[in-house]
Amino acid sequence: MSEPLLELRNLHCEAEGSSILRGVDLVVHEGEVHALMGPNGAGKSTLANVVMGHPGYVVTAGQIFLRGEDIASWSADERARAGIFLAFQYPEAISGVSVVQFLRQAIASRKCLEELSVLEVRLELMEWMERLGMDPAFAERHLNDGFSGGERKRNEVLQMALLAPDIAFLDETDSGLDIDALRVVARGVRTVRTEHPAMGVVVVTHYVKLLEEIEPDHVHILVDGQIVRSGGPELAVQIEHEGYDTFRPVTL
Repeated sequence: MSEPLLELRNLHCEAEGSSILRGVDLVVHEGEVHALMGPNGAGKSTLANVVMGHPGYVVTAGQIFLRGEDIASWSADERARAGIFLAFQYPEAISGVSVVQFLRQAIASRKCLEELSVLEVRLELMEWMERLGMDPAFAERHLNDGFSGGERKRNEVLQMALLAPDIAFLDETDSGLDIDALRVVARGVRTVRTEHPAMGVVVVTHYVKLLEEIEPDHVHILVDGQIVRSGGPELAVQIEHEGYDTFRPVTL
């Protein structure tokens, strides 16, 4: 087995003095899709944000390795340039900044370039928008301003396609989407993975529906800040039938 793309070892973190992650171990290799499931408040989104370097969380113990290098002390922008991507559950709107302007700056930063040709970015953007079935006019709209939930999530997938990360965290990409919008977003994720087959993906979700569209290699159950069970896609089916109570620790 090759060196892990991402490895979390005994990861603990807290926010505002409260412990959230309590010893998480996770290994993701190139090309793998991992699903992270669990009840509300389990720490799923926290884990994604901690890996991304969100300053609101403090790592109190453990290590985060990207291709064998401990990045726990790196800032969020350093991690993004190194190839970590986070698709937000609730993407922020930025009025006055168009999608193409935002992507031009993001791609330049990812490639460590001072400047990037507007034409080059626009051509690649148009190509990907066609592949993802998006209206070309989308590129001129202000980032997430007035976007529907589905448009915001598709915009995150578009960013992922153009930034070509080594590993992408999709934080509840299915949140607020009806089944048709979910299928459109999932189809976009599959299209990006076809273009970038070595990219690792960690899907944070409550529901099995998304996993039926984005087939995971591994499923992990996070409860009270710890991964309490790992398995294959059948684990997600078990959750759908039994819920999370089966995986909660027994208290006397």
